[in-house]
Amino acid sequence: MGGSSLVKLEWVSKVYRMGEVDVFALRSVSLSIGSGEHVAIMGSSGSGKSTTLNVIGTLDRPSSGRYFLAGEVVEGLPEEELARLRNSKIGFVFQAFHLLARETALSNVELPLVYAGVRPAERRRRALEALERVGLAERARHLPNQLSGGQQQRVSLARAIVQNPALLLADEPTGALDSVTSLQVLELLSELHRQGMTIVIVTHDAAVAGHAERVLRFADGQLLSDQVTQRGERRAVAGGVS
Repeated sequence: MGGSSLVKLEWVSKVYRMGEVDVFALRSVSLSIGSGEHVAIMGSSGSGKSTTLNVIGTLDRPSSGRYFLAGEVVEGLPEEELARLRNSKIGFVFQAFHLLARETALSNVELPLVYAGVRPAERRRRALEALERVGLAERARHLPNQLSGGQQQRVSLARAIVQNPALLLADEPTGALDSVTSLQVLELLSELHRQGMTIVIVTHDAAVAGHAERVLRFADGQLLSDQVTQRGERRAVAGGVS
């Protein structure tokens, strides 16, 4: 489906020490996600799906195994380098919007650019452009409490894409939204994918996963299946490459 491999996990395990007991969150997981793919990760609570997303997003280090991002070995990098990698190459969207309550939508979207040392005028231009991409340019000066839940999630999505990351990770991004608003957010993600962005979404909802082109199913810390969806099949038949 996708182009060259952007994400590659090789025999990745994640173990947490709970008193005298080792708890395996991941057990020897190997997977590859190509550049330009739209992938959903599914599984019940405790299946390992969010741990996998955290490892891919460099928020958590594997206990063993290898992780390559765009061909670069990631798991052993120092924390400072990982932080730079996250800010420049990876965008994050979560179920909770994580917006700063006292800052405008524009200021919230500018945050990754502040950390990257981008000058104020350029920050503003790029943040407004990101808000335009999610259909919220006219709400740039609004505070989060002046926005609906769906609008707040779109602001968080604009913040995630303002650096034009190679990889967008979404953890239950529609979990706090009603069905109509959820569909709007999913269509936005699909549009970003059509524009060439690699998207990985964690969900327990089969309807949400159906918007992706490939579904990875986890249980008990293991990857059980890797299947192409109907949407992915349609793209393959049409000869399209994500």
